[in-house]
Amino acid sequence: MNSLVLAVIGIAMVLTGYALYSKHLATRVYKLSPTAPTPAHEMADGVDYVPTNKYVLWGHHFTSVAGAAPIVGPAIAVIWGWLPAFLWVTIGTVFFAGMHDLGALWASVRNRGQSIGTLSGRYIGARGRNLFLVVVFLLLLMVNAAFAVVISGLLVSTPTSVIPVWGAIVVALLVGQAIYRGRLNLPAVSVIGVLALYGLILVGDRVPVVLPDSVLGLSPAAFWVLVLFLYAGVASLLPVWMLLQPRDYINGLQLFIGLGILYAAVAIASPSIVAPAVNTAVPEGTPSIVPLLFVTIACGAISGFHGMVSSGTSSKQLDRETDARFVGYFGAVGEGMLALGAIIAATAGYRTLADWEAVYSAFGQGGVAAFVEGGSTIVNTGLGIPPSLSATILATMAVLFAATTMDTGVRLQRFVVQEVADLVGRRVGKGVATLVVLVVGMGLAFGAGADGSGGMLIWPLFGTTNQLLAGLTLSIVAVILMRKRRPVLPVLVPLVFVLVMSVFAAVVQVGTFYSTGNWLLLGLDLVIIVAALWVVVEAGVAMSRARTGPVETDEDDRRVPAADTTER
Repeated sequence: MNSLVLAVIGIAMVLTGYALYSKHLATRVYKLSPTAPTPAHEMADGVDYVPTNKYVLWGHHFTSVAGAAPIVGPAIAVIWGWLPAFLWVTIGTVFFAGMHDLGALWASVRNRGQSIGTLSGRYIGARGRNLFLVVVFLLLLMVNAAFAVVISGLLVSTPTSVIPVWGAIVVALLVGQAIYRGRLNLPAVSVIGVLALYGLILVGDRVPVVLPDSVLGLSPAAFWVLVLFLYAGVASLLPVWMLLQPRDYINGLQLFIGLGILYAAVAIASPSIVAPAVNTAVPEGTPSIVPLLFVTIACGAISGFHGMVSSGTSSKQLDRETDARFVGYFGAVGEGMLALGAIIAATAGYRTLADWEAVYSAFGQGGVAAFVEGGSTIVNTGLGIPPSLSATILATMAVLFAATTMDTGVRLQRFVVQEVADLVGRRVGKGVATLVVLVVGMGLAFGAGADGSGGMLIWPLFGTTNQLLAGLTLSIVAVILMRKRRPVLPVLVPLVFVLVMSVFAAVVQVGTFYSTGNWLLLGLDLVIIVAALWVVVEAGVAMSRARTGPVETDEDDRRVPAADTTER
């Protein structure tokens, strides 16, 4: 199979989905209105609620949702063959992820920017909200702790990425000042910012930063984990226009250019895919493709984390409600294209099937390393960019994706801490909530070992937890649509499919954890399953009531009390 054919078919599918299906969702299902007031204007505070240009906001949303997962998941899942991964990514992007992300963004905007956790209280009930928050908190803990490990690993294994990764923060701060303080022309600032980032990549390729074996008594990997948490904590407290927005926007442009480089190399080199379409000779111990494929590839097909970003930060910055189609659905399209690129890099970036099989010798192999290795080979062959620089470009792209997700993840987890505090009658400020998040995250990271890799301890639960959350988010969107007597089938079909596959996968994992004696993961998995199923039952009851209850109008959306918001 020629990788160029796969790339053309995949890109055509997701772009057609944006052109046609997202328009249907925007006009017939969610009925986006250009005149509907948005929380960014109604509750503008210059910190979290900031009306934002849709292209800048798309950059924030895209890079926040597209962390390392759309690279890791597909680059692992190709162990079952490239065809199942390709189909799940393309079909999932069009009919699952885009609809989910746009729906969560719309639901939050229509409810004064409330998080999906808070919305569960209004539309499902208090019990459902409390259990929902348990799932949300655990998922954010997994994302923040594990992504810190992924990023630190890349900074150690690819020292040429250190300068561009940290230099991107300085560029972002300057871009934020130029756009919001200097009121400078956005296209001009964008060009200068991107050139600065690629200039840093060239510098980094020539000046690799290799840490000594011990830094402040920590290994290089542990040191980077510590620095990443401290940075994310500070970033989560700054106004979104100062760092979060411009960093994500410039990164989004740079990352799209990086994808362009990869796809251009595929177009020129047209490497053959050496991996089988369907792998019938998987290594011993590889789990069944059903249901594991559908939780191994989460981001890139559908991801519950996206709902938290849509309702946590993006909804508070939406300038016009109609911008939600571009920000939410096209953000999912960008991630689908990244996942497709990961599939191609991990299957066409090797010379022979034997070389590929040597990498995929066991389930869980591949991931970011396969993406960087295979992708750099394709870029070198197609565009003639030296292998070291090719690897630096792709490694920097992967790190920046993961880092922007971690930035947003810490901010979102801070919102959850404040939300939980409200439930018990306490009011917690930003600083204290952020400190709680950092203590819990670093406690997990360093509690299981001095190298800071403890974040990977509960990572095996990420896929199932993430997909369960996606199903729960869709259940809330379905209740809202039913109350408004809107078409609900586009939500119900993905809702049922995702819930069945994720619960199935969670039950399979229970057996695995029990047989291996992993009691911590077994206990957490059971808690997640019980909480998710309970919310599903509550949601089912809420749907039944919604079908027979009074019709909810758009005016009812405006009556949501401001006190329920999680931002302070």
